[in-house]
Amino acid sequence: MSRPQNHPAQQFAAPSSIQRGMPLNELMDRKLISLIGQSLVNVMPDFDIRQFQDRAVRGLHKLELKQRASQIAQAMAEQLPADFDDVLPLLIRSLGPPLRTTEGNGLAVFFYLPHSHLIAEQGVRRFQSGMVANYEVTQRFTAEFSVRPFLSEHRTKCLKLLSRWTKDPNPHVRRLVSEGTRPRLPWADRLPEFQQDPHLALPLLESLKDDPELYVRRSVANHLGDIAKDHLLVVFDVCERWLKEAKDLDDAMSAENRRWMIRHALRHPAKNESAQAVRLRKLASPQNRRKSRAE
Repeated sequence: MSRPQNHPAQQFAAPSSIQRGMPLNELMDRKLISLIGQSLVNVMPDFDIRQFQDRAVRGLHKLELKQRASQIAQAMAEQLPADFDDVLPLLIRSLGPPLRTTEGNGLAVFFYLPHSHLIAEQGVRRFQSGMVANYEVTQRFTAEFSVRPFLSEHRTKCLKLLSRWTKDPNPHVRRLVSEGTRPRLPWADRLPEFQQDPHLALPLLESLKDDPELYVRRSVANHLGDIAKDHLLVVFDVCERWLKEAKDLDDAMSAENRRWMIRHALRHPAKNESAQAVRLRKLASPQNRRKSRAE
C-alpha cells in the first residue's frame, strides 16, 4: 500500500521551538497518538486503532516525555510482529517523507519519538534491521537516542557501520554518527565505554571535521566538548593538530570552519579559565588569522 500524500506526520501541529510554560511531554498527547495510529492503519489494515489508543493513553497525564513515548511505543509493539525483521518493512512504509532541511523543522519532528523508543527497545535485538530503522528515522527526526543501545550491545559492528555513514549523502545521517556517539549526550543515557575511551569515536569525528554542513560540524564540536569534560588533554591535542592542519588548507572557508569548531569545542574550558583552552581559542580566532596573514 502506498503512502497517502498527506501523511499523518505532516498533520501533526507543534510549535517551532520550545515554549515557555509548555512542557515537552504535552507533545505526546491524544492527537499525536491518533495520528500515529492512522499511519499504522495505512500499512496494516487489520491494525486496531482503538485498542492502540486505549493502551497508549492509559495514565498518560502522569507520565513525563520519555515515559509517554515509551508507552506509545509499547502500544505500537503489541500489534506489530514479534520479530523486528518483520517489523522493519511495516515501520518504514508507515513513515512520512524525509526532512528536506537541517534547520527550522521545529518540534513537529517529535512525532517520531515513540518510533525511536520502539527501535531502541525492540530493534536492538536485530542489529541489521534495527540499524536500517535508525537510518530511516534519523532522516525524519533523529536516531541519536535509539542508536545508543546498539553502541552498547553491538559496539564493533555499530562503529564499523557508522564509519560508512560518515560518507552518506544525507546530512541527518552524517550528524547521527557524531551526535549518537556523544558520551554525554543531553537527555540520553551516557555511554560509559566511550566516556572512558574517547578514541572509540575520534576516528568518526576525524572523518566529519570538514563536513560541508554546519549542522554536522556543530555536532562534531559539541562531541569534542563532551570529551573535554573527561579528557581535556586529549581534546587539546586534537585541537592543536586541527589548527595546524587548517594552515595548510587551500580553501579559506574550510580553514575558518575548522577554526570555528575549535573555538566552539573549547568554549566551556575557556570559561572555566583553562589557560590552554584560552590560548587555543585565541589562535583559532578570525582576528588571529588575519594578523598571521599580514605578518
